[in-house]
Amino acid sequence: MKLLRFGDAGKEKPGLVDKDGRIRDLSGVVADITPAQLSDAAIAKLAALDPAGLPLASGTPRIGPPVAGIPKIVAVGLNYSDHAKEAGLAVPNEPVLFSKAITSLSGPNDDVRFPATSHKGDYEAELAFVIGKTARHVAERDALSHIAGYCICNDVSERGWQLDGTGQWVKGKSYDTWAPLGPWLVTRDEVPDPQKLDIRLTVNGKTRQSGSTKTMIFPVSQLVSYISGVMTLMPGDVVITGTPPGVALGMKPPGWLQNGDEIHITISGLGEQRQKVVRAK
Repeated sequence: MKLLRFGDAGKEKPGLVDKDGRIRDLSGVVADITPAQLSDAAIAKLAALDPAGLPLASGTPRIGPPVAGIPKIVAVGLNYSDHAKEAGLAVPNEPVLFSKAITSLSGPNDDVRFPATSHKGDYEAELAFVIGKTARHVAERDALSHIAGYCICNDVSERGWQLDGTGQWVKGKSYDTWAPLGPWLVTRDEVPDPQKLDIRLTVNGKTRQSGSTKTMIFPVSQLVSYISGVMTLMPGDVVITGTPPGVALGMKPPGWLQNGDEIHITISGLGEQRQKVVRAK
């Protein structure tokens, strides 16, 4: 099942995608797709609905982040060895964790905005997963059962803010619109193996990133286990799992994002994102 939220920012309605790719309105069934709707029992109730009995969304609505009220975003850095190499950093012995501000969340096709003080804008196509039930000290063998579903995230970055000066990753990752999420939350049952997903990102139609989650250093099950050992993961928490090589930082010369650039991201079975880069004058 593919769950989503559609409508103007701040006024999104809950929905699902039917077998023909059309958006069906769930607002007569649930008020929104919130952390409370991500338990196995709640998802099973939605899966039991007949989509044909739900109203069709009219027109071509904006798509918002697929979950409302996300408590936190936990990000994993350098989780592909080739990406660590292109960044000039050592391959980690354990997951590198940082956070992105909740205010960085945006819809999958919303504009990505960079302020005038930004000069090193970058992209990172990433597999994200959303927690469905509280996870504390979870064993790897039980890890995937704590996930409600999977989606795409663009971990937009400002490398100057992230690496120059004081070098604060959270600062370089948290500006508004720097976490486009969606288009859908694809429930766990439709992703039997999260380590077999192809990832691709283009800028202005030219491929920048092409990889697979099979080359992650730390797979999804290990990430759930590790992170839940150092912090509690709550329903609705989003974990983004790292990016394959091909980021602007690693190009010679760096291929920083420019005003008007168009980003396109796909991950197998999880849909696509399209964003336009908008830079302040």
